[in-house]
Amino acid sequence: MATVIERPAFRFDPYSPATDADPFPAYKTLRDEYPCFWSEEAGKWVLSRYSDVLNALQDWRTYSSAQGNLVDEFPGRAGSTLGSSDPPRHDRLRALIQSAVTKRALEHIVEPARAAARAHLAAIADKPVFDLVGDYTSKLTVDLLFYLFALPEENADLVRHNAVLMVQTDPVTRKKGPEHLAAFHWMADYAEKLVAARKANPGDDLLSNFITAEIDGEKLLDKEVQLTVTTLIMAGIESLSGFMAMFGLNLADYPEARRALVADPSLIPDAIEESLRFNTSAQRFKRTLTRDVELHGQVMKAGDAVILAYGSANRDERMFDNPDVYDITRKAKRHLGFGGGVHACLGSMIGRLATQIAYEELLKVVPDFTRVDEKLDWVSSSNFRSPKALRLKKAG
Repeated sequence: MATVIERPAFRFDPYSPATDADPFPAYKTLRDEYPCFWSEEAGKWVLSRYSDVLNALQDWRTYSSAQGNLVDEFPGRAGSTLGSSDPPRHDRLRALIQSAVTKRALEHIVEPARAAARAHLAAIADKPVFDLVGDYTSKLTVDLLFYLFALPEENADLVRHNAVLMVQTDPVTRKKGPEHLAAFHWMADYAEKLVAARKANPGDDLLSNFITAEIDGEKLLDKEVQLTVTTLIMAGIESLSGFMAMFGLNLADYPEARRALVADPSLIPDAIEESLRFNTSAQRFKRTLTRDVELHGQVMKAGDAVILAYGSANRDERMFDNPDVYDITRKAKRHLGFGGGVHACLGSMIGRLATQIAYEELLKVVPDFTRVDEKLDWVSSSNFRSPKALRLKKAG
């Protein structure tokens, strides 16, 4: 009698360390066989194909952000930030925040970012092996955020520590743990005190611009400023550092691409776009359904939570030719590395510019490097994907 071997039931666990290490095989199975998938581990639906994720991003009336956009949301945050609100409230917030951001033109950050990059690179000049995250990208993004918001320097290590904790989730309990919630409350209290101090003594910085921004006589509420600053510190320090690290990982794994950038630094912006598509830090975000939706033979109910897997959509062969190939000549302008629709990342221009500067400076002084560790320890997060450390060995 022939032995019947049953195929094990497919599971997708966004909290699993194995998913953190390499989500792409699971993403392909999702796209090809389970494009509308109920994850028991997450208690949420998962959309993985580019067209479905893009449609959800554009259809905010059905796929709502008003109950939060993080896979595991912080208490009290939903509804008071750009990412966790829908129009018309979202439009009001975006207009006011955009007004504040444009007051501080992008060129204002170029020289401070370049000076900070050079300083941190000088500190590792004598190190044959360095940690790209701990020695460079995390320090650079802290410096940039502290400059933009004019934050007191003595809190830098503590602010970064809590920003790192905020993006994490507990892989065992599959939710934010006490330490993650404590980090969020610490950052919210920190932002609240900053807002109060800056209201009393405004200056020429992004936080002051948030407070004073006004359109048709309307300003941001104190809570909106507080939670916007809380979110931007987390995103600006940790998720931007995470993307910079992923860009470095891509260049370490694909030396021909790195050599091309060293030979012609004008290619760095295109390489950034390809890294945002190919292997970015922003992997998954959440929406909540406002009505029943039938998709790929499944019925998702109003009130159900849906994970939009950006990292999978960006590897969808239905959208991108040879999606598993890292090709810096691709011109991948329609990727979802910064989201899309009304919730496209407002800080994307700053993120792109900061990353460009970081790698213009890095590749000048460290043009050739290799990974030390084949196996990496990854940040445990249901939203983001980045290594806790990335040790690189300089050539020569």
